[in-house]
Amino acid sequence: MPAAARPFCIGLTGGIGSGKSTVAEMFADLGVAIIDTDRISRELTAAGGAAMAAIRAEFGEVMVRPDGSLDRPRMREQVFADSAARQRLEAILHPMIRAEAERQLAAVQGGTYAMLVVPLLVETGAYRKLIDRVLVVDCDESRQLRRIVSRDGLDEAQARAILAAQADRQQRLAAADDVLENQGSLEALRGKVAALHAKYQKMAQAAR
Repeated sequence: MPAAARPFCIGLTGGIGSGKSTVAEMFADLGVAIIDTDRISRELTAAGGAAMAAIRAEFGEVMVRPDGSLDRPRMREQVFADSAARQRLEAILHPMIRAEAERQLAAVQGGTYAMLVVPLLVETGAYRKLIDRVLVVDCDESRQLRRIVSRDGLDEAQARAILAAQADRQQRLAAADDVLENQGSLEALRGKVAALHAKYQKMAQAAR
């Protein structure tokens, strides 16, 4: 998508458990249009979702819940144990997610900039032409593990397997234009978000 056909766009990423969703919500509270590829993925794999026919054909009924939605825990267990299965799933989902993200980005009205939330932004490289800056939410691995185990009900071995499948911390930081450290209080995080918001508004206005 040509830059002229979309708003100034920040790509938000970070490892699982880093706090991306919390940061995105804070930017949304400031009026920023948020396009979340995780949310798009969930819509595609809900009952009647556009990706479910291809997933059923590729992986069988065992991955489909009685209501017609993806059995996410079962699929997660398979793809993190089998890299070939992960690649097969990504081959189905990634083009559909990107197409919908482009559609939503082109439809953004008002505001000075938009934010595209992509957990695997560094790993895939597929969204770089859609964004103007990369914002990485960063925290140490021990905090990530605690958050994953607490939030998702996984054991530590499962949580470490997920982390191992993603880019490591140094790879993400190397790709960042801006780094948002999320190792303190929510109040402190909100202050950092507000400062970045002001910075991005100025950059977006200058880019017009």
